[in-house]
Amino acid sequence: MKVNLNGKIDDIRAVWYESPVIKMIDQRLLPKELKIIDIRNTQELYNAIKDMAIRGAPSIGAAAAYGIAQAKVLGEDLDNAARLIKSSRPTAYDLFYAVDYVLSHKGQEEEYAKKYVESIVEKSRKIGLNGNEVIKNQTRILTHCNAGALASVDYGTALAPIRIAKETGKKLFVWVDETRPRLQGAKLTAWELLQEGISHKIIADNAAGLLFSRDQIDMVIVGADRIASNGDFANKIGTYEKAVLAHEHGKEFYVAAPITTFDFSIEDGSKIPIEERSEDEVKKIGSEFIAPDGSSAYNPAFDVTPNKYVTGFITEYGIFKPNELNRLKKFSKEYLEP
Repeated sequence: MKVNLNGKIDDIRAVWYESPVIKMIDQRLLPKELKIIDIRNTQELYNAIKDMAIRGAPSIGAAAAYGIAQAKVLGEDLDNAARLIKSSRPTAYDLFYAVDYVLSHKGQEEEYAKKYVESIVEKSRKIGLNGNEVIKNQTRILTHCNAGALASVDYGTALAPIRIAKETGKKLFVWVDETRPRLQGAKLTAWELLQEGISHKIIADNAAGLLFSRDQIDMVIVGADRIASNGDFANKIGTYEKAVLAHEHGKEFYVAAPITTFDFSIEDGSKIPIEERSEDEVKKIGSEFIAPDGSSAYNPAFDVTPNKYVTGFITEYGIFKPNELNRLKKFSKEYLEP
């Protein structure tokens, strides 16, 4: 991704590996500070994923792949390392996929961790190329949370088509949901778009309805954390609302995700585990409490959007309607074959 480092434009990734150290952008500090942190063992990786120093399903998967390679180099018990890494966040399927993939290549963990991550970057690039086909010139796009390069090592998922569209000369505009409670849209998506010079405005999450009613949104593109066999999918809390609004106003609603996000072992969205996070994330903005003492809060990190609201899934293999996902199954185990 393009970043402005001390007045110079550089190109870096959200996470990478310099054996035996995993390096990553600490996404908790953006946009105020761009800091690279070192992860030196499995416990530190668990903490980084759990505390969202790194987030976004593909980037979490990449970090997890590197984590198994690191554990091997450090002489840690791989089964224990795998269990700890998998326990860090329950919803993002890429996390489990990546760990199982690297474990399936015993004795070659470092090589295949790197191979996995490079494949994620290439798949994100292809998602961008395929998604660009449905973006017209002058399109006004709504997105939710952060599904950019920070969330997928490089390029992005939902932001990849937007990046490619800009590179091909299309003029477009992005409405950026702030994405309460952790504000990944306002902090991260807006930061990425700013680095890329893509026109955008941040909006409060509850402003989308007004924009739809005024016909100021042409389409929606979001990422995903887990997609069931029937096309129901989990994404950042608030996504379901945007899908219903898009449907009500006759606008296209796309989900951009690599094959590693598809969980064909579950039939529908009711089987997707939903992570619940600390109520303080809702009761605070930054370090300041905004809720009254004594009030409690409920903080589900994700919601599940039914397949009927999805126009299509933008993948590295093309764009598929929910009733066409069976065609993707043959690709779903490509990594896991030793």
